[in-house]
Amino acid sequence: MSTASVGGITIGFEDEGSGEPLVLVHGHPFDRSMWQPQIEHFRRAGWRVIAPDLRGYGESTVVPGTTTLETFVRDIAALLDHLGVDRFVLGGLSMGGQIVMEFHRLFPGRIRGLVLADTFAAAETEAGKAGRYMMAERLLREGMSGYAEEVLPKMVAPSNIEALPDVAQHVLLMMTGTSPQGAAAALRGRAERPDYVDMLPRIAVPTLVVVGADDEFTPVSDARLIHERVPDATLEIIDEAAHMPNLERAAEFNAALQHFLDSLPTAARTER
Repeated sequence: MSTASVGGITIGFEDEGSGEPLVLVHGHPFDRSMWQPQIEHFRRAGWRVIAPDLRGYGESTVVPGTTTLETFVRDIAALLDHLGVDRFVLGGLSMGGQIVMEFHRLFPGRIRGLVLADTFAAAETEAGKAGRYMMAERLLREGMSGYAEEVLPKMVAPSNIEALPDVAQHVLLMMTGTSPQGAAAALRGRAERPDYVDMLPRIAVPTLVVVGADDEFTPVSDARLIHERVPDATLEIIDEAAHMPNLERAAEFNAALQHFLDSLPTAARTER
């Protein structure tokens, strides 16, 4: 575990392994530990895996107010500059996937490949905006515990809550351990996110789209839209998983990601 001071804040991050950089961006309201199965697998497979805590989450600085997706991107870019990483494969889940799309909008030349897991490309609806602002106020007023208990059966499929209690407990602890101020700031920022749908056909790097078959937050139809719009994208649907297939079905998720990484052109590889 490491921290770095960049852009006026402290960012907690993992940086394990050596070789080609693979950068993984967590979702809301989680932290970098959601990627632990992938960090362990891919560092052994010869990748340098970098997983930051986003501003407001984990060990990173909490900044109240509104945190836009662009702010998250610029934090990650500053951390990668600090680590001497220029080009990389970039992946994210849920809000992390939206941050990945925003990163591509701002810095497409730095990306070797994209992984978009359980995410949604369209802008927020007016009703969705209102809901995010209301939830931000609720989290500030009540804290994270009630919300975390409510959404756990959507984050992790109910059958997996029973069959994989350690996974369910990990997800619950990440949610309840998140700062309400950080979570609220991110919710406000996501409410105002841009629409990425028109950008998708302009993505010119290899792209893997992954989704849990039972995801209610970002269902398979959302993944199919991204898959259909991104040229030559690959779609992997992970059975018996909801919104957290990288934890609920880590072996299957890792296999899909490994196959994608192995398929990348040799010319797209950068040594540490």
